[in-house]
Amino acid sequence: MTTTPHSRFIEPLDMLVLRGNQLFGEPGSYGEALMPPWPSVAAGALRTRILADAGIDLAAFASGQVAHPQLGTPAAPGSFVLQAFQVARRAADGTAEPLMPLPADLVVQAPGDAPPQVSSLRPSALHAGVCSSNPLPQAPVLPQGDERSKPASGWWLRGSGWHKYLRGQGLTATDLIRSRELWSFDERVGVGLDGGTRSAADGQLFTVRAVAMQQGVGFAAAVAGADLPAGGSLRLGGDGRAAALHHVPVAWSEPDHEAISAAGRCRIVLTSPGIFAGGWMLPGMDASLRIQLPGLSARVVAAAVSRADTVSGWDLAARRPKAAQKTAAAGSVYWLDELQATPDALRKLAARGLWNEPCEDAQRRAEGFNRFSFASY
Repeated sequence: MTTTPHSRFIEPLDMLVLRGNQLFGEPGSYGEALMPPWPSVAAGALRTRILADAGIDLAAFASGQVAHPQLGTPAAPGSFVLQAFQVARRAADGTAEPLMPLPADLVVQAPGDAPPQVSSLRPSALHAGVCSSNPLPQAPVLPQGDERSKPASGWWLRGSGWHKYLRGQGLTATDLIRSRELWSFDERVGVGLDGGTRSAADGQLFTVRAVAMQQGVGFAAAVAGADLPAGGSLRLGGDGRAAALHHVPVAWSEPDHEAISAAGRCRIVLTSPGIFAGGWMLPGMDASLRIQLPGLSARVVAAAVSRADTVSGWDLAARRPKAAQKTAAAGSVYWLDELQATPDALRKLAARGLWNEPCEDAQRRAEGFNRFSFASY
């Protein structure tokens, strides 16, 4: 495990309002919470704090009149890139342990009171008599015996579990944690306001689901290309709820790039939503199912892609919604073989993210989308 020098632990000090794409605010409407939130939530909070510390007028920055040496402008982002943003919790020694939602190729089964068991999907060639719309040569298959049970939900990977997963090792119950141990939901009633009178509007009650993090649980963020504040506070999520910023060691896990390069095969695991021109298909992937990325050549043999999501958000600079974009969900897994890449090339690609050169969307890249990790299999 490694500690990135530009890592911070973000500790919420209040309920968080983490909104998704569902409209709300009409009488009787219900505002769902998105947990974990999009990485753009952290990117916006950190960049706003950096601008405030630099004494830059936010309105002038939003209109493009003033540029920051590391943030650039809204139209032309600078070197700031959010490389990681994950739920995390503080350990007794003060370090932060990133926690990961289950990747799409892991299944947890917990029948009755038995300890949870973790099984892995394996890419396999289907029998010739099995018809499928799968365009890839193999499909992810879950080997099962005579006793079968439904997958259990609400499980996350501890830091130890994510470390083992990246190295292709088996997982046990001690590598798992329930989401209810990390946060809970709290419903809040809101009142619609009349913009003209600045008073409550008649019949404009709606419900918003807020997120209450458990003690010691927050978020870990890693940033490249910018200097982060060592401490202080942030405005995080909807309504700008307070959060504390802590400069503590964060135990980020890394795969064994040398072993992956030598094996000639790997998995690509999305750690944030992927905005890809080809929908579920990775950038650089052609009709022959081969993928060409800077320093990497391989063949995509199978994929376990979760249901597509849509990301948008609110553009404070333009004072309008951001364009809604379909994404491959975080946790989606792609199996690659015939891999040709050096360990150093693998590290550089993981640090850059799944973006073309030149980058097709510098703003979304700065916000932390298209991040991934290599994993052995």
